[in-house]
Amino acid sequence: MSEHLEIGTDRERVEQRVRRWCERARLDGRRPLLSDAAAIAVAAGRLDEPTRTALALRRRAGKTLPSVGGFSALRVLEDERRRWLAKDTKNKPGSALVYRLRAAELGKRLDHLRTTMVMSTSHYATGVRAVRRDRRDGLHLDLDQRDALFDALLHTPVPKQEFGTAIERTGLSLLNSAAGRVSDIAKNTLFEEIGDRAATVMAGFADRQDETFTDRYETMLFLAGSSFDQVHASPAWRSEHFLVQRTQLDLTDELTQVAVDVNSLREIDDELDGVAAMMFDDATRAQVASRRAALDTVWTQLIERVAAVVRVAELVTRAEGDLRTLDVMEKAHSLDGRIDALVARAGHRELSADNTHFVGDQLGHS
Repeated sequence: MSEHLEIGTDRERVEQRVRRWCERARLDGRRPLLSDAAAIAVAAGRLDEPTRTALALRRRAGKTLPSVGGFSALRVLEDERRRWLAKDTKNKPGSALVYRLRAAELGKRLDHLRTTMVMSTSHYATGVRAVRRDRRDGLHLDLDQRDALFDALLHTPVPKQEFGTAIERTGLSLLNSAAGRVSDIAKNTLFEEIGDRAATVMAGFADRQDETFTDRYETMLFLAGSSFDQVHASPAWRSEHFLVQRTQLDLTDELTQVAVDVNSLREIDDELDGVAAMMFDDATRAQVASRRAALDTVWTQLIERVAAVVRVAELVTRAEGDLRTLDVMEKAHSLDGRIDALVARAGHRELSADNTHFVGDQLGHS
């Protein structure tokens, strides 16, 4: 009974954390950008069912997709292009041309990467027979499907870039440690209150070292993808100890299904926002509120699904330490056996040494 209670409590704890992270659109600490495998699984959530099926079959057949140096980079380039296009040039007529040129340059880079992704001859079947064979096996992706995949990858979830550079991250780290020093120095002095206020402000800025996102949906997708990467990068997960679990859980498929539901929910949520903005009568507002309440159930279910992936990642990481301990113990047992064998042979070595010395003594007296 207590074991079931502990499992339930652990699940609830993870779900609460996931809900808090998503609602705040902020994850604690820094995480690596999503791997290509995670990015493709998330992007598949924006594609139609036939394309998703073909991607899944290709993955299981060991067929890879062209690399463009990290699919998260596509999102960063696309966001930067959009920022240049959106810059206000009303009072800066001379800047408009510069902004457009910068956006056009980024557009050309993205077009080049799109060509690399869509037109690769080493990743997709090209000959008539090869195309027919891939079609028969469900592995072929038409040009429009590859284009759609590239468009989907432009939405790969990434943290906001305002504090993304190495210099800024270093500065925030120093700011975080400085906040503690300001508070300590001011303690028990006339400036204690001012020092505390300054430390609070500095700590608030340093708090930006966490990963922040545009909304709760982006946060959820990045968190799910990051947990996916954590599991797949774990030596413990790839070991024989988790062979059964690997056959029971297809994490790539789970990540894609989560992405499908998250994108659908976000789309409906945006449409409800549009309806609410245009209608002002009480009946329409009540209907929108009712629909939002229904969607809250879907959001809760998504929280539970993503929390399950996060929990698997945490348990696998925890298991790495246990397996390392087990490995050390096995090595110690093996070492014990080798020591015992070595000690057992000590008598033979002693006789051998005496015999060698005896021969030496004879040679010395000859």
